[in-house]
Amino acid sequence: MTWKALQTKRWIRMSRGQYVSSRLRRDVTLTLRAVARRMPAQFAFSGKTAARLLGLDMPPSEPVEVTIDRRCPLRARAGIRLRRAALPECDVITIKGFPATSRLRTVRDLASIRDPVECVVAIDMAVRARIVKLHDVAVYVNTHPGEKGIKRLRRATALADPRSESAMETRLRIELINARLPHPSVQAELLDASGRFIGRADLYYPARRLVVEYDGDNHRHRLVSDLRRQNALLNAGYHVLRFTAADLRAPASVVALVRQALLGMPTNGR
Repeated sequence: MTWKALQTKRWIRMSRGQYVSSRLRRDVTLTLRAVARRMPAQFAFSGKTAARLLGLDMPPSEPVEVTIDRRCPLRARAGIRLRRAALPECDVITIKGFPATSRLRTVRDLASIRDPVECVVAIDMAVRARIVKLHDVAVYVNTHPGEKGIKRLRRATALADPRSESAMETRLRIELINARLPHPSVQAELLDASGRFIGRADLYYPARRLVVEYDGDNHRHRLVSDLRRQNALLNAGYHVLRFTAADLRAPASVVALVRQALLGMPTNGR
């Protein structure tokens, strides 16, 4: 191949000195194949990249996350986030033909980052998807007390709740807890006065009969059923607060509304 030939529409540049045919669909798999060819023999896709390979519903990781052994002399690569850490064979598995960190190692890496909210999100998501068991994460925490990032992992494990049905629901819950509000029940079943099931609440404060809901993108597709459910809850004596992703961009306002509602409502049964 000549340099001039590579500059035509027949080829797509993936990285320095690396091209693919334009007839190939440029997707995640092709990107990972290209990255793998630039890596040393001992490496593993890790972090959010490994999480996506495991099937977790996470946004694409840009740059691609890769872990290599600390002793490896590899330099930084464009489009790749290199992490140097111990990488024993027991921590590496093959997923869809790619080397990746194991299930527990992936969750451990995701849940030991500096953002405490996202640590809990990672554990909730992985446990609900049955990637790992919460018990196994707790055992790891207890058996590796001096490991880097273990304190963050311990805090996140204590706050994790696999009943959480979405990452945004977890973020809402942790914002309330971090503001020193009481821990709400997660996915609580709500009944009317006759004991008839009305629905489940994302978050619920039973002492105040306060329901806190997160409305995601799918809310507009089930608007009618959600409104009927809300009417049934109000008629049954529940109080309802609803929040969206836009609200969570200003979490202090969300916390203030929930705190005001908790302080202004009578205790259940009074």
